[in-house]
Formats: sequence, structure tokens, C-alpha cells
Amino acid sequence: MSAKVLIPPPYRGPTQGEAQLMVDADTVLACLQAVEQKFPGFLPQVLDATGAVHRFVKLFLNGDLLDPKRLDRAIAAGDELEIVAAIAGG
Repeated sequence: MSAKVLIPPPYRGPTQGEAQLMVDADTVLACLQAVEQKFPGFLPQVLDATGAVHRFVKLFLNGDLLDPKRLDRAIAAGDELEIVAAIAGG
């Protein structure tokens, strides 16, 4: 089943500028891993070495904030996973 993954500008280096990708996956984690498989170097921007979502990254599934501990959440065909980079300035 295909889901759309929206990539924020700061994370588009590994994706060679791609802003959105269609991936076949059945969970949030599988979506992220599918992007990594196509574009190595992407996943470490979103997940830390333990597999947890970086504290400065927010994930939204169909516009709703996703609990960062729920990477096993099911994805259905047509779902949209948005990655938001919370970059602080000051």
C-alpha cells in the first residue's frame, strides 16, 4: 500500500531535493525505513542510534501529531506522513 512521506527542506540532502515520496509500507517505521532504503543517510536525521525519534523532530500522520513512541502505528494506502524539523533559532 502506498503512503506519501513529506520531507522538510533541512532533510532533503539525502533525498536529492525530493520533497515528497510515495512508499509501500504498513507502519510509520516502515515508511521511514523505505525512504532510507531509497536514499541512504536519511534515517539518522529522523531517528537516533537507539531507534527513537530525535527530540527536535515531529511526525504527523494525516495532519495529526503522532506519539514518537508509536512508530508501529499502522499506515493505510493514501495516508500522509509528514516529518517536521523543529529547528530552534535565537
